[in-house]
Amino acid sequence: MACVRLCLLLLTAPLAALAQRPVAPADTVRLRGRTLGEVVVTATRTEKALTEVPIPVTVVSKAQIQAMGSLRLNDVLSEQTGLTLVADHGRGVQLQGLNPEYTLILVDGEPLIGRTAGTLELSRLAVGNIERVEVVKGPASALWGSEALAGVVNIITQKPQPGTRGDVRLRYGSNRTTDLGGTFNTKGERLGLTVFANRYSSQGYTLQPESGTATVPPFASYTGQSRLTYRVGEHTNLSVSGRYFIENQESTMPITGEDGTIADVRSKGRQLDYSVNPVLTHTFSDKLFGTARFYHAGYRTKEDYTYTTTGAPYDASYFHQTFTRPEAQLDWQLHPQHLLTVGGGYLTETVEATRYDQRQRMRSGYGFVQDDWSPVSGLNLVAGARYDGHSQYRGQLSPKLSGRYQALPWLAVRGSAGRGFRAPDFRQLYLNFANPVVGYSVFGTHQVGEKVAQLAAQNQIARDAATGELLISQTLLDQASSLTAESSRAYNVGVQLTPGNKLNLTVNLFHNDLKNLIETAAVAQKTNGQSVYSYRNVSRAYTQGAEAEASYPLLPGLTLSAGYQYLIAKDKAVVERLKNGEVYRRDPTSLVTERVPVGDYGGLYNRSRHSGNVKLFYQDMRRGYSASLRGIYRGRYGLQDRNGNQILDADNEYVAGYWVWNLAASKTLRQRYTVQAGIDNALNFTDAANISTLPGRQYYASLVVAIGQK
Repeated sequence: MACVRLCLLLLTAPLAALAQRPVAPADTVRLRGRTLGEVVVTATRTEKALTEVPIPVTVVSKAQIQAMGSLRLNDVLSEQTGLTLVADHGRGVQLQGLNPEYTLILVDGEPLIGRTAGTLELSRLAVGNIERVEVVKGPASALWGSEALAGVVNIITQKPQPGTRGDVRLRYGSNRTTDLGGTFNTKGERLGLTVFANRYSSQGYTLQPESGTATVPPFASYTGQSRLTYRVGEHTNLSVSGRYFIENQESTMPITGEDGTIADVRSKGRQLDYSVNPVLTHTFSDKLFGTARFYHAGYRTKEDYTYTTTGAPYDASYFHQTFTRPEAQLDWQLHPQHLLTVGGGYLTETVEATRYDQRQRMRSGYGFVQDDWSPVSGLNLVAGARYDGHSQYRGQLSPKLSGRYQALPWLAVRGSAGRGFRAPDFRQLYLNFANPVVGYSVFGTHQVGEKVAQLAAQNQIARDAATGELLISQTLLDQASSLTAESSRAYNVGVQLTPGNKLNLTVNLFHNDLKNLIETAAVAQKTNGQSVYSYRNVSRAYTQGAEAEASYPLLPGLTLSAGYQYLIAKDKAVVERLKNGEVYRRDPTSLVTERVPVGDYGGLYNRSRHSGNVKLFYQDMRRGYSASLRGIYRGRYGLQDRNGNQILDADNEYVAGYWVWNLAASKTLRQRYTVQAGIDNALNFTDAANISTLPGRQYYASLVVAIGQK
């Protein structure tokens, strides 16, 4: 209750100040967050003003992150227009209706590795040292390669700033969630250093106590991150950054054995990631700038399961992955309005895991070029392409063309067309897994031919009762052997409007046409009645829709913003079958079988047709008050098939739409002490059966103490 009282006190205080305070234009500029001078780097790999970028980009500033009271990256992304957090082997982000495996997650321009079934767990990233988050929507493979099929999320961390200072922060909240950390910054004439350390822990929560297992078990994680900069010479700078993250989790769960007996099993899990990233930059002249980077990252997990009564082992697994990449980039200013960027690199990935026969390795080399040109005043064109040659599948060419035209002082039009791709991952190429309880098997495409032959030799493949032939689909095996990358052609068209110099409005229409999507396929049937699965390219799908965002300063220091996304995402093959009258369903009441009308098809699962947000931010720099109220809406979406026809077409297959409201307020004293309190999910919305990531109402309070020079 102390958190509640503190939050209410802090919330009412800035409202009183709002009624009394005079106009302070500087505050307005700060709260609007996106000034004309705001610069982004992810869209073109060079610094470019956000207002001049020809493709859709969302920037979440450090001030916004602090006002929201966010702790982890998933907290930040969940409140942005067009981004939807989905739970599938972790919390990942869905962008323009595309699943998390199609969005590249970067930290300072370098990829974060360690995905589970394609999803990168966003809570691994603390935001205490983040300067801003840049989100590029639409395919960005022309610059960033694989996994950037839907877009890119780039987390920009703090760089050393002149002077010496730091802060210490502590937050405590519901479920005994504790966040303790701090930053340190120093920079002299040549040498600069930033250090960030964080400990984050929680007792977890249980939405369905009758299950006997925790929805989120207790965990504790530690993050360390630093950046060292050194001015080697007048035109040369060196930067070395590193990251270390480790999380331990422990829980107990009931396990039902093959004989039907139930026993408690204790699980201990650990995940760890680390990276090191030296970057050397050199200014050859006022027209030529060079960057050389080296990046090495590792990701490790380990899980041990033991019986609680005897301590005997039940199961154990591990997963080790590494990623190494040298890269070089040259930026050549051909003309004040003409910038040419070229670059290339070579990457090596390895994986070693319980479910792989041996240590696997993949290699690829790539090169990219981009021409950023403004031929006439108000018109900017950016054309680029990248070629990726890979050791395991055919090369991929990813071109892109985008443009922006300032038609009127308050109106700009922009559009882009490009191609993105996503390479098959280690799991789809090399997995070797046999479920000991259910009895099915899953093999990567490089394993499946040999493994099916072995099963046949061991008489584990069933035979057709009529012909006596083995139940093996040679067609599917051939398709598995020719697995290639998934790809997408995408188009974005939009406008930016600033009528009256107060209202900021952006509208963007998008269409993503996907092909060669990778899906699992049953390539053989085993004598136990189960199947042998592998992977193939077949599916064709599309996502399309519209996004709109607007912000308006209601009063000095008080800004209202809103965002909305309309989305349609469908499987083209299903649409064709529906049009041909080939899909049926049975009415659960009358048991009458009927054809499914095309209009009843709800599209791909886990996509909301309507989503949006409403936010109110207040900041009074002079008095030290800050407050925010944010509402996030997710419309209904399909969860799973319940009538057996494998498509989304019935009302009981949807999860109902819902709102989540978050609020936070803070007060800074003597420009050194900041107290903040907040409530996440203030209306206590939960859906225990369908949404495991919403624990209900969460209170918190925090204290930040600034140290050193201000």
